[in-house]
Amino acid sequence: MAQIDINTSQNVNLSFTVANLGERLLAFIIDTVIKVILGFIIAYILFKFLRLDNFIKGWDQFSIMGFYAIISSPFILYPLIFESLMEGQTPGKKVFKIKVVKVDGFQASFSDYLIRWIFRLIDFGFFFIPGLISMTVNKYNLRLGDIASGTAVISLKNDINISHTILEKIDSDYIPTFPQVISLTDNDVRIIKENFVKAKNGQDRQIITKLANKILETLKLNRDDIPLTESKFIETIIKDYNFYTGKDV
Repeated sequence: MAQIDINTSQNVNLSFTVANLGERLLAFIIDTVIKVILGFIIAYILFKFLRLDNFIKGWDQFSIMGFYAIISSPFILYPLIFESLMEGQTPGKKVFKIKVVKVDGFQASFSDYLIRWIFRLIDFGFFFIPGLISMTVNKYNLRLGDIASGTAVISLKNDINISHTILEKIDSDYIPTFPQVISLTDNDVRIIKENFVKAKNGQDRQIITKLANKILETLKLNRDDIPLTESKFIETIIKDYNFYTGKDV
């Protein structure tokens, strides 16, 4: 399967398996089925129990079209809403363990998801032909919306162990050192750990130093007040985060 190298903000390349065309299509089908089922349920409630047809009786055609556009907007915005709330996933993507990520190593933002959603009009137009052609000829299976937003859809099915997650083994009597870590997010700590493990395995002192300095800057800590080596400092940050957030193995 195709691999994509994502360069993180600390200039570390991480390799991910690209979601294949079949996974993306099946995820799309599941999301479509969910939307259809929800649409039938909501329509049944609105027209069977709330008698919405009586409410709009006598309206002109333009007003009726506008009203239907409003009540159908959640279904139209379905991918945008879920990708924003679920950090790059929809229910369908979650089932097949695939996710939208930025190719520059940063967490995709709402504007990235918005661009992908807007380009669905092109990708999924003309019987899905533009999007399918783009994904077929591109070795990373990118549709036009991915290219425009600088994102890719990766597979999360790789074998994962403790070194690939934010989890860290801590003793029951562990005493944390830096309460400032609570200002970090799961994604921040995941990126810190991924970069640290790779730099340590490659004995890249320069990356470890850059990473330590970035953490110090983010948490507003003074290096002179920390009697730890850079590696030990980073390890402590990860463990402290696990302690305060209750994430343990």
